[in-house]
Amino acid sequence: MWQRFVGVQQQLTSRCLTLASVSSPLLRGRGARHDLVHAVVFLEIPTDIVLLIRRVEALGKFLDIEDGKNLLAGYKRATNILRIEEKRDKAEYTDAPSAELYRQAEERELARAIDTAAEEATAAVAREDFAAAMSAMAKLRPHVDAFFEKVTVNVDEAPVRANRLKLLNQIRVATRTVADFAKIEG
Repeated sequence: MWQRFVGVQQQLTSRCLTLASVSSPLLRGRGARHDLVHAVVFLEIPTDIVLLIRRVEALGKFLDIEDGKNLLAGYKRATNILRIEEKRDKAEYTDAPSAELYRQAEERELARAIDTAAEEATAAVAREDFAAAMSAMAKLRPHVDAFFEKVTVNVDEAPVRANRLKLLNQIRVATRTVADFAKIEG
């Protein structure tokens, strides 16, 4: 059973790499960065090269504006904190956070913003409106900034700390609606 899973995983990775290698020259000719191609190709298995191109172009335009740059920086900060704390705790904070454990307004506001952005982005991607999906993600920026300015993640109260780490994970989950931000350089 395990070998079958590994075989399927290798086939999917191979398909992604093939699509990336086929589409990369085409997209580079249009000015697309290779990391943006990978951020989209490895997110899901695209079957339509035109949709792939449109999605990569929308991602590139989004990352060229201040909201996009700052959201990427906030994403990287969140994932760096998660990586360090998950390694230290030998745990993953992938469960949904509990609203009852929010202690500050910025936590509640970020949670609401994540839910709204993910919902809007998912609907926009389903309509193949990738610019609207990026606009939905841009709405996260002020809430991510406020969270990092006002909230201390690593507090002494263990349940609150874990809940804040789970909330940071929700940023990672929400952004995967449009692209795998982990693959984006910068």
